[in-house]
Amino acid sequence: MSAVLLRPPVGDLIFRLYGRPLHPELFDILAVRTLQREDYKLSVWVTRTGHVISWENRDVFLTEIAASYDQMLPQRRQLLHYRLRYEQTGRLLCAHGISYQMSFQVEVLSPEVFLTVHDEIRADGEKRGLLHHFPSSHRLDVSPLGFVTADARPGCLLLSTFHTFPGEYAVVKTQSLIEKV
Repeated sequence: MSAVLLRPPVGDLIFRLYGRPLHPELFDILAVRTLQREDYKLSVWVTRTGHVISWENRDVFLTEIAASYDQMLPQRRQLLHYRLRYEQTGRLLCAHGISYQMSFQVEVLSPEVFLTVHDEIRADGEKRGLLHHFPSSHRLDVSPLGFVTADARPGCLLLSTFHTFPGEYAVVKTQSLIEKV
């Protein structure tokens, strides 16, 4: 298997928010979904290292990423930056009455619980959202998953991501809320 397809260890991941678009050439994009609504546009990419989610309206542009810490990414207009470890929350009041809130959690589970959670994420992803099955290193191994959902409500958008790391029995979960306040 090509090294390009391998996911980094969970401990090497970061979470960032930018107030600008990021060029697609910076990422190994594996799955894409774009939604255009009356008052915003949402682009979701599942990448080798996690995800890139871009939200824009006529006044504000936000790009959320989960990526490897050694990935070359710009510093300009970086609004939030965290190592993806344990649990973390953050909030940012943007221009024009837009609020961004995020939380993430890294869970390391027992092998049995991990398999149950992994199967639940896969089953949910087959019904809705954007689901990507990564190649496994062996045909009998559990394949890592990347799963992103977007739930729109009046005046807000809730984004949830789930990334599984079978070799570490780990699940990385993020939730982001973008709303007009």
